[in-house]
Amino acid sequence: MSETFVPEKSAEVISDVEEKKVESATPETEPQTVSEAAPEAAPEAKTENLADKTLAELSELFGELKQSADSMLRSKEAENIKAAFFKLLGKLKGENAQGDGATENPFEVVEENFKAVYADYKKERAEFNREQEARREENLAKKKAIIEELKAIVENNDDASASFPAFRELQNRWREAGPVPVTAYRDINDTYQFYVERFYDMVKISRDLRDLDFQKNLEAKEKFCEIAEKLAEDENVVSAFHELQKLHEQWKEFGPVAKEMREDIWNRFKAATAAINKRYQAHFEGQKEEQLANLAAKQELCRQVEEIAGKEVASSSEWNELSKQIEGIQAKWRTIGFATRKENQKIYDRFRAACDSFYGRKREYYSNFKDSMNANLEKKMAIIEKAEELKSSTEWKKVSDQFIELQKQWKEIGAVPRKKSEQIWKRFRAACDEFFAERDKNVKPENDFYGNLKAKKKLIEEVLSYEPSDDAAAGAEALAAFNSRWQAIGHVPFKEKDAVNAAYRDAIREKFPSVRSAQRPAARGARAPKSEKDLLMDKYRALQQDITTYENNIGFISASKNSEPLIRQMQERIEQAKAELKELEQKIRETEEAAE
Repeated sequence: MSETFVPEKSAEVISDVEEKKVESATPETEPQTVSEAAPEAAPEAKTENLADKTLAELSELFGELKQSADSMLRSKEAENIKAAFFKLLGKLKGENAQGDGATENPFEVVEENFKAVYADYKKERAEFNREQEARREENLAKKKAIIEELKAIVENNDDASASFPAFRELQNRWREAGPVPVTAYRDINDTYQFYVERFYDMVKISRDLRDLDFQKNLEAKEKFCEIAEKLAEDENVVSAFHELQKLHEQWKEFGPVAKEMREDIWNRFKAATAAINKRYQAHFEGQKEEQLANLAAKQELCRQVEEIAGKEVASSSEWNELSKQIEGIQAKWRTIGFATRKENQKIYDRFRAACDSFYGRKREYYSNFKDSMNANLEKKMAIIEKAEELKSSTEWKKVSDQFIELQKQWKEIGAVPRKKSEQIWKRFRAACDEFFAERDKNVKPENDFYGNLKAKKKLIEEVLSYEPSDDAAAGAEALAAFNSRWQAIGHVPFKEKDAVNAAYRDAIREKFPSVRSAQRPAARGARAPKSEKDLLMDKYRALQQDITTYENNIGFISASKNSEPLIRQMQERIEQAKAELKELEQKIRETEEAAE
């Protein structure tokens, strides 16, 4: 007879202490422990950048996934594509609404097609899950039957030679049975391991047969160690971790090795497990740190947009400038990755709300601005009709005054739609030119308009050549004399009126600043003091007007004799005024920043 023996306690089942060690090495962020991993692991979701895809590309990508052989195991990838599709769709709808206020949805067809394909996929996935669950229930029944057979061998058979082949067959059937429901996984495996251990403890088998079985188990477990050690070097730590779960399941399905080898082989496998778990944990910790940094960056962008959205805006140029800033911030947002899972949707909703607030106020502004421009257009059209009604009149004096009043009203009316602005101005200008051209042809000898223009230009030269003195009374007297002579000169040609008047005003302001300030009447009522910014803006506008006037003066005096010194003086004043404008711009910006 062959030598018989009582086998050592089986290593088929990981001891309680060892099992706890394995479980504690599993990262807290993973929903399953090594010993409880799901029997079937779905393929890892693809990590390609879906944010760069168009709606059509995302639809095509989803269609390819749905037709793939492993589509039912790629549900996470399917949900990622779905989320990217509807996120992009929402963005495009918002931009379409902001652009022209259109209510129709240009993306309706692609949206409906995607929804239909996705609904079909969900239906297939639900059916697949039902089939899988039914198969797991069938596997559970098979394994329960195997346990009953194993129990019968353990309790009723003492013949080792006859029992061992049947025991090996049951082990093979167990491994081939497939996964069971998660809720029954631990109980069914614990029961199976219990009777396997009972078999090795209670059944007496030959030493040769035992050694052969131990060697076979050792070879299998050494192979598992080699695979685990290679996985510890895999760059894809997530994939390596999931592969490790499968190895642990297969490890439990093999029986023990020789007693002197048990601790060594287990420690080797456990070391590879620990290395993979450590890298997996570090991966998720690094990802969390990156997500926290992304969250902080997105919070700052939200703050910037909210600040812009709350600004008081009074002009189209300001709206355009702020819109460019918003677009720049939105572009920067798209370069930042996901925030933490808990905060990602919240921070996106905050950013979207701030952008919507800005563009909502912008639409409201342009809606009101458009109404205002349309009202201004109606007013100017009324002035044009009046001018065209008067242009053929021969009551030169009376109608000239009326045209001057119409021009004054025209200047006081605000902006009109850009498409109409040039058109109506040419029409109004044509009516004015027609009347004044006819008036100039019929001028009486005593109304020599061009002679008056020449006289006024000469008087401007006299003012610019005047040398002020420290005698205030003399200055006032000289100013009165110049004004009296100016008023005594008659009308000039209509086209030259504004320019020559501006040139005279500038010359008087330049030569008699103190006298004119002293002659200003006191304010009739107390006014609220202007802010520092308002005072700077007044000075800024005055300098702009000065530059325009200086340039006009150069045009008037350039044809005169000995005008070169005066032209040089005007050019110096223009350069000085432009330098002051730059200083004022800086001061105005500093005032605005201080006010914020």
